[in-house]
Amino acid sequence: MSSNELTALYASVHKAETNEAKAEALNNLGNKLIEQSQYNDAIDVANQAKTLACESGCILQEGRAFNILGNASIDQGNYTGALEFFHQAISLFESLNDCSRIAIVTGNIGLVYRNLSDYSKALEFYQKALAIDEKLCNKASMARHIGNIGNVYLILSDHQRALEYYQKALLLSEELGDPSGIAKHTGNIGSIYLHISNYTQALVYFNSAFTIHEKLEEKLDMAIITGNIGGAYFGIPDYKKSVEYYTKALNIYEELGNKSGIADMTGYLGLVNQMLDDNLTAMKYYYTSLLMNEELGNKRGIAFNTNKIGALYGEKKFKGYNASKAEKYLLEAVELNKELGTKEYLYRNYETLSEFYDQMGDGSNAYKYHKLYHALEKEVQSEEAKKQAEQLDYERKTAEKAKQTAIDRAKHEATEQLLHNVLPPSIAAKMLSGETLIAEKLDNVSVLFADIVNFTRLSQRISPEELVQGLDMVFSAFDVLAEKHGLEKIKTIGDSYMVVSGAPVPREDHAQAIAAMAIEMVESVRAFSSLAVGTSIEIRVGIHTGEVVAGVIGKKKFAYDMWGDAVNTASRMESHSEPGKIHITDEFAKALNTLDSDSLPLMADLKIVERGEIEIKGKGRMRTYFLEKAI
Repeated sequence: MSSNELTALYASVHKAETNEAKAEALNNLGNKLIEQSQYNDAIDVANQAKTLACESGCILQEGRAFNILGNASIDQGNYTGALEFFHQAISLFESLNDCSRIAIVTGNIGLVYRNLSDYSKALEFYQKALAIDEKLCNKASMARHIGNIGNVYLILSDHQRALEYYQKALLLSEELGDPSGIAKHTGNIGSIYLHISNYTQALVYFNSAFTIHEKLEEKLDMAIITGNIGGAYFGIPDYKKSVEYYTKALNIYEELGNKSGIADMTGYLGLVNQMLDDNLTAMKYYYTSLLMNEELGNKRGIAFNTNKIGALYGEKKFKGYNASKAEKYLLEAVELNKELGTKEYLYRNYETLSEFYDQMGDGSNAYKYHKLYHALEKEVQSEEAKKQAEQLDYERKTAEKAKQTAIDRAKHEATEQLLHNVLPPSIAAKMLSGETLIAEKLDNVSVLFADIVNFTRLSQRISPEELVQGLDMVFSAFDVLAEKHGLEKIKTIGDSYMVVSGAPVPREDHAQAIAAMAIEMVESVRAFSSLAVGTSIEIRVGIHTGEVVAGVIGKKKFAYDMWGDAVNTASRMESHSEPGKIHITDEFAKALNTLDSDSLPLMADLKIVERGEIEIKGKGRMRTYFLEKAI
């Protein structure tokens, strides 16, 4: 978020005139401060919002404030406080029957339990939140919950289930066009590859996710991915790069004040330093991380560091070598991982214990833990999981190809639909077939112009909204009539409407068809008593028959248009017409009478009234008529 946006949010707080409005503005600010990882400021703002909301009796804003306090507490490692805040928020939202917000907070509680390494509870609350959002059809929240469920299964080394949930979440985020969600779930899939030791593929997913998070300035997610990249380089192994990325991630977490992330990266830096034979530095990192995780109540982190401390005490080349301490720490780690169900860590514990007992000459225990190690490793690093990951990668590539194909098809279909919307079908077909220049001479067509009487004065008396609404009402009715009679609307210019009969497809009854439409146009306008403001309207109509040139103009905005003396004459007929009258030329009157009226029942309902010769601008004197409906 830019500083300008934050400034605007602070300004909205000051502008708020009531306690309720100020509480809402403070909550909006608090949520954005959380996104910026400014947790202390977010807590201060949320407490202010909570107080004001309570004083004004605004339950919604009070609940929002408690949720913000809970989120800030998570990121500061205060999980007990977070749970208290979240349960208060849920209680308030339940009193409002606000299911959407209940789902959000329920998911947040799941996150707390995950951080506390209570994975059964985490799954319970994630599933509850998902069930609520499924009923609400809230796909964005559904994707978030599904991804979080996948995270738990990944920790539990159930790679197959984790993959299934990550894939579902990713597809939902792609459907929604949510770049942040796409990045999160892409990174999660990368974690699958990391855990099954496909480090090259893991880096592909991590780098893709990081690029998106960086563009969105999502620092916490950037830290997570950076740490995962460090893990991939550790597995390759490239310890120099691993240290580089773990340190980068640690720096971001420290900047954010994210204690859980700091603890994780500190432990991982201990691991790398041990591999670089700097055991004293490694032990320092392990103990620091252990103490931080104990403070946080993160049993998974405690188990990780306890195992590593035990393994290091069991290294005879380590200056602090202590076999009894080694055994104590290693066995504690085993029991913790059994309790947590974290199989990946557990089988590594077994491996370390087997090596330790072998070194101590305790063959019985060495063999015991060796068997446990291999059995659990086979389960965790199963070929099935690896095959599924490979299949997933193949499916994603196939899906991306199919997606691009669908996009290309959609673009073609959209172009086709656009052309059919703005052009006559026969003309659109020509353009789609590849014709670039469409122009033709049509010998015998009838052209009609209609114009709203005194439109300029009318437009000065009514609002823009009323004006547009009125024009839309009238011209939409004309469009319906044009379609009814099989005529081609050419364009509207201001308050003028132009339609043609006999183009682009010639028709013998072009004059009769447009005459029928003209009569109905006048009648439809009379039916409109006003333009929503009590103002009566009338139209003038002019029609002429003759020769025109028609074609498509424009490169981006296509238009089917026509030109020629017949068009100009029809326009002159309209401008010299009278309100409520259909003014026609002698040529049109003759064309109207060329067909047998017995075959055209419509003609029996029409009459042509001679107007005589009149002076027509640009044309001189012309014999013209009025077309009327027979009484």
